[in-house]
Amino acid sequence: MRILSLTASRLALSAFRCWRLLLPCTLLLLMPTSVWAWNAAGHRLVASIAWENLDARARSVAADLLRDHPDYERWRNRAGHDDSGRAIFIEASTWPDDIRSDPRFYSAGIDPATETLPGFPDMERHRDWHYVNRPLDDSPSADRQRESLSGLLDRQLVALAKVLGTPGAPRSERVYALPWLIHLVGDAHQPLHTSIRLDPDGKWDKLGNGVLITNPFNPRKRSSTLHAYWDDLPGPPWLRGERLDRASRALIGAYTCPARSNSAQWIDESWRLARSSAYPPDDEYIPTLSAAFHEQAKQIANRRVAEAGYRLADLLNDELGKQ
Repeated sequence: MRILSLTASRLALSAFRCWRLLLPCTLLLLMPTSVWAWNAAGHRLVASIAWENLDARARSVAADLLRDHPDYERWRNRAGHDDSGRAIFIEASTWPDDIRSDPRFYSAGIDPATETLPGFPDMERHRDWHYVNRPLDDSPSADRQRESLSGLLDRQLVALAKVLGTPGAPRSERVYALPWLIHLVGDAHQPLHTSIRLDPDGKWDKLGNGVLITNPFNPRKRSSTLHAYWDDLPGPPWLRGERLDRASRALIGAYTCPARSNSAQWIDESWRLARSSAYPPDDEYIPTLSAAFHEQAKQIANRRVAEAGYRLADLLNDELGKQ
């Protein structure tokens, strides 16, 4: 009887150990791998900072364009029926992420095309506009991954700015371009939206979506992907109202407007941060973030959000202020 009991105990212990090894892999498979950038709070903060730094002409033109957007009433309702230019500008900042789960839109190569609705140039979700791939090393395998997985963030920042800054372009295209541009300037400042990092098997880690981490500093989400961790650093996704305003003012007070630069430079800065600071130094399969890493990541995220806000204002002042 004692031998049977001992055997059963060993089997149970063995099963427990196997479960401990399999559980992280199971969690990683269950977690979404969509490439988001800053969460809603991050994008609203970028927009809020930009609005405070827009000149009067750019504010007026931006507000006028957004009033013509097909989803204007949705933004107005989400803003508590506040139809001020600032409120709508902030709500529009998350639109390119919101449409990921909107059945009116489709993902090319995954869903059948949906009907083109009035006011929209097209109904594609354009998931590959949110990122661009640049290898963190110079290996041939990384270059091959870049060719097959390259996103379009760098190209779209230039193309959308050109459309927005051309008064003779079709108005529907300029209306469509503005919320995308507000959003993508924020994306360009998230370090994990600009890189290819290969795992030990030579596979792309999906901008950190393939890296599971343990975060002891967030009791609501102790387990997440590294990408989601960076997305959430600016604040909780429900951040709005006076709390958003306080956070925006704090960032403006903490960070001054950076020197003028272009979108290629913003992406290069993010790539360098991805290489130097985005990944925890721990070699464990599922690293636990240290206090030092977490504090540095928060400082980087805050600075990048502020820089994105200032630079978005510069860009819109240039493209809209002359109209």
